[in-house]
Amino acid sequence: MGKYFGTDGFRGTANENLTADHAFKVGRFLGWYYNEIKKQKGDDSPARIVIGKDTRLSSYMFEYSLVGGITASGANAHLLHVTTTPSVAYVARMDSFDCAIMISASHNPYYDNGLKLINGDGEKMEDEVINLVEAYLDGNLVAFGKKWEEIPFATGDKIGKSVDYVAGRNRYIGYLISLGMYSFRGKKIGLDCANGAAWNIAKSVFDALGAETHVINAEPDGTNINKNAGSTHIEVLQKYVVENGLDVGFAYDGDADRCLCVDEKGNLISGDHILYIYGRYMKEKGDLVNNTVVATVMSNFGLFKAFDEIGIDYAKTAVGDKYVYEYMKEHNCCIGGEQSGHIIFSKYASTGDGILTSLKIMQVIMSRKKKLSELAAPFVVYPQVLENVRVKDKTAAQNDPDVQAVVKSVAEELGDTGRILVRESGTEPLVRVMVEAESEEVCRKNVEKVIAVIKANGHAL
Repeated sequence: MGKYFGTDGFRGTANENLTADHAFKVGRFLGWYYNEIKKQKGDDSPARIVIGKDTRLSSYMFEYSLVGGITASGANAHLLHVTTTPSVAYVARMDSFDCAIMISASHNPYYDNGLKLINGDGEKMEDEVINLVEAYLDGNLVAFGKKWEEIPFATGDKIGKSVDYVAGRNRYIGYLISLGMYSFRGKKIGLDCANGAAWNIAKSVFDALGAETHVINAEPDGTNINKNAGSTHIEVLQKYVVENGLDVGFAYDGDADRCLCVDEKGNLISGDHILYIYGRYMKEKGDLVNNTVVATVMSNFGLFKAFDEIGIDYAKTAVGDKYVYEYMKEHNCCIGGEQSGHIIFSKYASTGDGILTSLKIMQVIMSRKKKLSELAAPFVVYPQVLENVRVKDKTAAQNDPDVQAVVKSVAEELGDTGRILVRESGTEPLVRVMVEAESEEVCRKNVEKVIAVIKANGHAL
């Protein structure tokens, strides 16, 4: 991770550590950089950059700042307006844009925001370009064989323009509808749109496929995105599904790249459940390429046990959809994701897509003629205890021979009945100690064993 950009873009509190000036400069750089790339290929036409945003109050400010920077550098900014992250990736890829920007802080509260940079293939921007953006923000840009004190402004007829591109979002909606293999007529489906980017897209898709669609949290006012709503507050949808006798419910986050589900009994169906349900469905159809599902190290131990029982192989990546997608691309895998509901179906999308995930779960329900609770039943979630220990030095704490010895001892004791995972936080001075086993009592006992050694050896703050 860099100074400004993490694994999911440049994120911060609006106009504190992520400012309108930052956005202007990001736009300035991208407009200039992609124009230069085109010129080197003998193409003098302006670069084309597509922008989407979620419903946060500050998203408009960042949108206009980006447009100012992009057009000042001589590129054209195409505006999708309020839309989802996966729709921006889809449009970038299908309409041959040079790159794309999504303005969103995903599941964070409204006062945060972020800039997600996407390349022309609809994938997360390459690290080498991100590094150049950061160098420009810090005033030490070296690119195209020289050091730039400042990048030039466009003048005259070379100044860029902004273009209303809502038609791109509408094509994305049509694409989702085209993926619906079954009519949902007779199904009562609940959607929690988190007062975010899905609010004017998800219902259109489900209505077009014939569902009786019940929608909550689809009245964004700029400050209520993710507020007691969406996938981070799944209990709201759980209650709604039960009280209204719905067949299934789907909850999205602020930019709708995640989806969690609720079965007809009000039970949470996590990203791990989704990987199990759709992975099994694909295997039964003979469509599970390489017989492999890609998960992360934080997926529940029960998921891997369930896969073992039905003969599905799995890979475990570091936490983050970026790493899941990279593994999928390198090893030609067709499904992967995270417990949080960030699921990637590589045949259909280059990023997690909450609404697409909903459609895929509905496909299994309709095809197998079963309730969601029945489809999820074979996957037994193992109890988990996770404790964060604030430490002086994360690396020193993890590398301590005594800590490693107790972790090894716990792992041997658990054997194939559970697992232990000790890892550093990427953003805080924390070591995370997690144990999954057949009972919470066993989990807690073993977590406390490890924490006791961390503290006894003087690592804890």
